[in-house]
Amino acid sequence: MLLQQVSTVTFWFAFALYVGATVLYGYQFILRRHRVGWWARFLTGAGFILQTISIGVHSTTSHGTLLDGPNQLVLASWALVLLYFTMEHVLRIRSYGAFLIPVAVAGLAASQLFAGGQGLKPGDTLYGSFVGFHVFMIVFANAGFVFGAVSAGLYLYQDTQLRNHKANRFSRKLPSLSVLQLVARRSIALAFPVYCAGLSLGVVKAIQFDVNGWWSDPRIMMSGLVLVTFATYLVLTYRREASSRFVAWVSIAGMVFVIGLAVIARTLPVGFHVFGL
Repeated sequence: MLLQQVSTVTFWFAFALYVGATVLYGYQFILRRHRVGWWARFLTGAGFILQTISIGVHSTTSHGTLLDGPNQLVLASWALVLLYFTMEHVLRIRSYGAFLIPVAVAGLAASQLFAGGQGLKPGDTLYGSFVGFHVFMIVFANAGFVFGAVSAGLYLYQDTQLRNHKANRFSRKLPSLSVLQLVARRSIALAFPVYCAGLSLGVVKAIQFDVNGWWSDPRIMMSGLVLVTFATYLVLTYRREASSRFVAWVSIAGMVFVIGLAVIARTLPVGFHVFGL
C-alpha cells in the first residue's frame, strides 16, 4: 500500500514538473527568453527522476508492468524525455525540449484519462493530499499574480506622478520605474508555470472521472480568464508589442479576475466545484 502511494505521488509530482518545464520552454522559444533554458532543463530532469521512481515502484508492487494502453503511454512519455536528454546532452541539439516535453505531458495526461477509475479517486487515502497539492499551486500562483499586479499598479502611479511633475512622500519612497517593472514581470513569469501545473492537475482529474459540465463551473471559467489574461501579459511584455502602461493595465485586469475567482470560490455552495479550489 505504501509503495503504491509512493508511485502515485511521484507520478503527479513528475506531471506537474513537466507542465512547468513546458511553460518555461514556451518562454524560451516563443517569448525568446533564453535564460530560462537552464530552469526548464532542471524541472525536466527532476520530473524524469520522479517518473522513473514512479515506474519502478509501480512495477515492483504489480510484479511487472502490464503493457496496457495507460502504461504504454507512461512508458512512451518516459522514453520521449530520455530521448530529449540524449539529444540535449549527447548530441548537443538544444531545440527539441519545446517539442518533446509537451508531447510527454500529453502522453501522461492521456494515460490517466484512459485509466478511468483505476487512478487516484475521491475517497482514496491520498486524494485529499492530491487536492491539497492542486490548491496549493493555484493559491501560490495567484499570490504571485497579485504581487506582480500590485507592482504594476505602483508603476502606473509612479509614472503618472512623473508625467505630471508631481511628487509626494509616498512616491519618493517607491522604487524606480524599471525596478517596479522588473518585479511585476518576474513575479508573474514565476507564477504562470505553477498556475498551469495546478490547473492541469485539476482538469485531468475532472475529465478522468467524467465530472459532468466541469468546464462550466464558474471557478474553472474564471480560472481560464486568469490564464488567458496573464498569458497575454507575458507575450506583450517579452515581445514588446505594447506600451508599458497598457501591459500594466493587463496585469491589473488579471488581478481583478484572481480576486473574483477567490470570491466565487468561497461563496458558491460547497461541493459545486467537486475536484478542487
